[in-house]
Amino acid sequence: MQKEYRTITEISGPLMLVDKVEGVKYEELVEIELPSGEIRRGRVLEAMKGKALVQIFEGTSGINMEKSKARFLGKVIELPVSLDMLGRVFDGFGNPRDKGPAIIPDKRLDINGNPINPYARAYPSEFIQTGISTIDGMNTLVRGQKLPIFSGSGLPHAKLAAQIARQAKVLGSDSEFAVVFAAMGITFEEADYFTSDFRKTGAIDRAVLFVNLANDPVIERIATPRIALTCAEYLAYEKGMHVLVIMTDMTYYAEALREISAARKEVPGRRGYPGYLYTDLSTLYERAGRIQGRPGSITQIPILTMPEDDKTHPIPDLTGYITEGQLILGRELHRKGIYPPVDVLPSLSRLKDKGIGTGKTREDHSGVLNQLFAAYSRGKEAKELAIILGEAALSDADKRFSKFADEFEQRFVNQDEYADRDIAATLNLAWELLAILPVTELKRVREEHIKKYLPTEAR
Repeated sequence: MQKEYRTITEISGPLMLVDKVEGVKYEELVEIELPSGEIRRGRVLEAMKGKALVQIFEGTSGINMEKSKARFLGKVIELPVSLDMLGRVFDGFGNPRDKGPAIIPDKRLDINGNPINPYARAYPSEFIQTGISTIDGMNTLVRGQKLPIFSGSGLPHAKLAAQIARQAKVLGSDSEFAVVFAAMGITFEEADYFTSDFRKTGAIDRAVLFVNLANDPVIERIATPRIALTCAEYLAYEKGMHVLVIMTDMTYYAEALREISAARKEVPGRRGYPGYLYTDLSTLYERAGRIQGRPGSITQIPILTMPEDDKTHPIPDLTGYITEGQLILGRELHRKGIYPPVDVLPSLSRLKDKGIGTGKTREDHSGVLNQLFAAYSRGKEAKELAIILGEAALSDADKRFSKFADEFEQRFVNQDEYADRDIAATLNLAWELLAILPVTELKRVREEHIKKYLPTEAR
């Protein structure tokens, strides 16, 4: 029987202290009954010496400490899961937001998940095609990888996220592909953009959306990615699907953590974020991966906006340590009207070599990738030199590299948000661009690949 307590002694922000409790456990669910009969929910953050610190999901405003009752339910937050979740839109706690019926669950799962035994993990090695040249060609996404997008205020990361969700697929695989989309702290306008885009393009049929709006409770923002990842684990490990999890915006999630930490009067770490930010983020990111002997997988693309475009800010800094690379959106490219403005030079996919080559993409992929990177880097240097010394000071080779850099941005990086380029189209376009350069400068691609793929007029 659930025991009721009328011993609420303190309220601070979204937190409440209940005294003289017995047998209460960390993360246990709590119901607070107000004198009006209204029920609010919460969870235990700390339990020690007969006291329980409770986090209230709907906020503590209007709670009368003397007349309200606290009930400890003896269970943690669970998500009811079923295949019927595909094609639906939920709030950050997993309740239907699309006016559809409640889910009849196959089972209920703890939203904190079960840790994957490192020995049971399978190494990521299969190419995921997003249809975006800067990702597929230069910073390849591999099944089971976690590859974040570092963006900035005003950059089109929402548009890019929607495009990846629409177009992503695993080539040469019979397994079903699903997208779990978790949005935290976004505006109503952004939420409407995502849901209408998914419905308009038909991507909603294979997607599950969890949407937490900016005016929703801050506690819900902390639960949203865990709810989404629990849904992804069910689809991947119990239903054998390849699941792509897109989480936006991790900055709002970290700020929600900071707000709760301040309310708990914890000693702040860098820039006021809690000292356990790294540990907390890792509990989310490390839920990506593949398990040996199971067909499904979870691939993550967390999106975060860097405050003041600062890569050394704690959120992108710690995210970079935990994940396998980063895609960085560049403001300079965005000003030029280039979409998606992926700045390929500082971007990196640490697992790209595992997902490319013969049988996965094409035998020339590795060489082409390295050649494009080197040529674009040299072209950017040539353009900077021309600004200082004037174009007349450039050698003929430097002028060709400068032209290559412009063409690379306009034709390779730049593509329509509904353009879905397969990997062959991306690599063929790369060879067309490499034809701008003298053949003697193509030092990172093999001779046989030059003969096979370089346009004849360029040889």
